[in-house]
Amino acid sequence: MSNITKKALMESLKKLMLQKPLNKITINDLTADCGISRMAFYYHFRDIYDLVEWACLEESTKALQGKKTYETWQKGLLQIFEAVYENKPFIINAYHAVSREQIENYLFHLTHDLIMGVVLEQSKETALSDAQKNFIADFYKYSFVGIMLDWIRQGMKDDYTSICDNMYTTIQGNITNSIKNFTNVSK
Repeated sequence: MSNITKKALMESLKKLMLQKPLNKITINDLTADCGISRMAFYYHFRDIYDLVEWACLEESTKALQGKKTYETWQKGLLQIFEAVYENKPFIINAYHAVSREQIENYLFHLTHDLIMGVVLEQSKETALSDAQKNFIADFYKYSFVGIMLDWIRQGMKDDYTSICDNMYTTIQGNITNSIKNFTNVSK
């Protein structure tokens, strides 16, 4: 039952964000829209920003399900862009209402998990340390997040499939090469 309530709040938030900025939406607006009590809201979330974060994580988790391998990471990246684009009014509104640091942290977590899945898979037979694996994943996550934030800041006007194709072309094989380079340095 609690996930049903959370999802109802998420849908109400998305609906209300089509009508007004996030910083003008109140807990009363949300609870009235989906027919629950304020107490029920506070049972699940600290505040509206906590709900925004949960909604973003919920959407991205669905987008990335089963897409964290070398063979599927491009589809995962594409699905992240698709999820962001499908929720464009929500994302643009949130982008302008919360700090850039909050959005970066959310995207860093999301893309790090995607890339780390690839790094772990590709480094199975190596003696790379966890710190080296994290460094490789962090290196590529900063590229992904920077490009996505630029795309969001510019109003998501460019075709995200072209962006994903360009990112894929740019780093094709580079994660594997990075792992090999670290392995050679470690010897």
